[in-house]
Amino acid sequence: MQPLVKICGLNSLAALDAALQAGADLVGFVRYPRSPRHLTLDEGRELSARAKGKAVRVALTVDADDEELANILEALDPDLLQLHGEETPERVAEVRSRFGRAVMKAVGIAEKADLGRLAAYAEIADRILLDAKPPKTAEALPGGNGLSFDWRLVAGLDPKLSFMLSGGLAPENVAAAIGLTGARALDVSSGVERAPGEKDPERIEAFVRAARAAWADLDKAKDKVA
Repeated sequence: MQPLVKICGLNSLAALDAALQAGADLVGFVRYPRSPRHLTLDEGRELSARAKGKAVRVALTVDADDEELANILEALDPDLLQLHGEETPERVAEVRSRFGRAVMKAVGIAEKADLGRLAAYAEIADRILLDAKPPKTAEALPGGNGLSFDWRLVAGLDPKLSFMLSGGLAPENVAAAIGLTGARALDVSSGVERAPGEKDPERIEAFVRAARAAWADLDKAKDKVA
């Protein structure tokens, strides 16, 4: 599978341009008012239009109702809907069918038992996002908390499972994450920021570069074994 990098939580033209120039495969726009990366529909419309044809456009929502999803589709016209709340497998299937868009479902991971939730979603969603389970505090967001989970938990996942690794990734640790998990798709947000909601172009570029280098090293190692 072709390695993929997603830069999420882009909320300015400068940040979006930095992600595109760095070679991001997917760009994420957040529709969740509690997030420092939240976009209005008009803001999202402008950014998504700019990214069209240059990267896969992802709209992140949290337990959104049908009206909100319809508004997002009209304004952002995303290629992929990312459901990052407590959506059940039935709700994921309903969204995918009703709105005719590919869907990625986020699943929080903290311990081995959490992996048991993957099978039900894998049958429905186009991709699974493995994120760190948020802490049980009122301030915690469903994602984008800068927290990672024990990556060794997913080291033995079925290679046929289409998953994206997220949670606490940064330029400094992305190579280790790839080495431990074998992940071929990565999602980063807070790890490439200088402050919550403020993307750092240098860190975006460094993250993409480090991820590509780690995948190249991994492929070389596999070729030698083969």
